Amino acid sequence: MKETSSSASDPRQPSAAKPYVPPTLSPQDLPIDYAGFLAVIFGVLGVTLRYKLCSWLAIIFCAQSFANMKSFENDSKQLSMAFMFGVMGLVTNYLGPRPVKKS
Repeated sequence: MKETSSSASDPRQPSAAKPYVPPTLSPQDLPIDYAGFLAVIFGVLGVTLRYKLCSWLAIIFCAQSFANMKSFENDSKQLSMAFMFGVMGLVTNYLGPRPVKKS
């Protein structure tokens, strides 16, 4: 009996409830993908300066950017470029020629 008395005094109106529709955003209004940007920066640094840590960070930020990707069309080019720089840096760091030390 308590349920009927509480439902009778319920101020909510189920007939006025509307489903939530998220606002549509244009690709220019999407927030900046900082992980993708950092992946490109670290990838370029890893290739040019031959830093292994930068190449590994580029791969990690690529994975984070891929996991949080909002629009595939816009982010795929930047993400693929950052991934290629990261992989290229790792290949040149681990498999490339070693500098010769002069004695």
